[in-house]
Amino acid sequence: MKQKLLYIGVFLGMLITLMPEAKAQDPEFTQFYANPLYLNPAFAGTARCPRLVMNYRNQWPALSGTYVTTSASYDQHVETIQGGLGLLVTNDRAGRTLNTTTVSGIYSYQQPISRTFSIKAGLQATYFQKSVDWSQLSFGDQIDPRKGFIYETQDVPRGGSVNNVDFSAGLLGFSEKFYAGVAVHHLNEPNESLVVGTSRLPMKWTGHAGAVIPIDRRSRYSESNISPNILYRKQGEFQQLNLGLYVNKGPVVAGVWYRGILLSDYRDAFIVVVGIQTDVIRFGYSYDVTVSELTPATGGSHEVSMTIQFDCRPKRRKFRTISCPSF
Repeated sequence: MKQKLLYIGVFLGMLITLMPEAKAQDPEFTQFYANPLYLNPAFAGTARCPRLVMNYRNQWPALSGTYVTTSASYDQHVETIQGGLGLLVTNDRAGRTLNTTTVSGIYSYQQPISRTFSIKAGLQATYFQKSVDWSQLSFGDQIDPRKGFIYETQDVPRGGSVNNVDFSAGLLGFSEKFYAGVAVHHLNEPNESLVVGTSRLPMKWTGHAGAVIPIDRRSRYSESNISPNILYRKQGEFQQLNLGLYVNKGPVVAGVWYRGILLSDYRDAFIVVVGIQTDVIRFGYSYDVTVSELTPATGGSHEVSMTIQFDCRPKRRKFRTISCPSF
C-alpha cells in the first residue's frame, strides 16, 4: 500500500511541475461531466460497466463559418488489468478552414485509500491530425481598394497539415459525496505548426471539484440532491473559471453556470443546462448565453450530449463508482 501511494504522490508532483507557460486554447465542452474522458483521463472506467458517450457542440452559430466540435468515447473497467480502458475520438472544425481530429487511448488505475475514499490515476496517449484548407483562405493581394476581393492570390500553398503524438495524465479522488480531480494535457507540448517552423501546443492544466448533497431520499424515483461545482483551467496565458450548481429531482436534472476569465473583468457566458437520466440512457442540452462584447453577433452556443450506460454482470469484489453530475 505504501509503495502504491508513493507512486501516486510522485505522479501528482509531476503534474504540478509541468504546468503550461505558452499560449493557446483547446476546444472545450460546456457539459464537461457529460464528456468525462475529455475532461480527465482518470475518469476511464469509473462507471465500471461499459459506457458510450457522444457530444456535439455548435459554438457561435450566428458568425460566418462553422465552429463545431464533436466527440465520441467508450470506456469500461477491466478486472484482469485492475483498471479502466477508454477510447476517445474528437473532431474540431474552426470556420471553413481549420480541421483537427484526435484519437486517444486511455488507461486508469483505481486504488482504495479507505473504506470511503478512493483515488484514480489515468494516462492518455493521443494521435492527432491538424489541417488547413488553403482554398478557403483570403490574402491581401486579392483585394482591390474599391471593388474588394477580385484578384487571384500569388501566395503558394505550403504545408497545410501536421500529424503528431500527444500525451496527457490525470488524477481523481472521490468519496460518496465529494470528488476532486486534476489533469494536465499535452505534457510533451507537440509541434502543431501547419507551415515551416515550430508551433508548440502548450500544456493545459485543469482542476475540478464538487459535491453531491442529498435533499430527499424517500424513494429511488423521488431522490433529490444539489451539486455545487467549480472548474479552473489554464493554458498558456489563458485562464478560465467555471462556477455552477446542478439540481436533480428523480430523472430530471437542471443546472446553471457562470464562465469567466480569472482575475479579470472579462465575462464569457451564463449557461443553462437541462437533462434526463435513467439507468440506461442520459440526454442533456445546454445553451451558453454570451455576455462578452461579442453578445450581439454570436448567437450563443448549443451543446447536446448523450450517454448510454450498458449493464454488466455483477462482480464479487466491491467496486466504488464516482457519484458526480452527468452533465
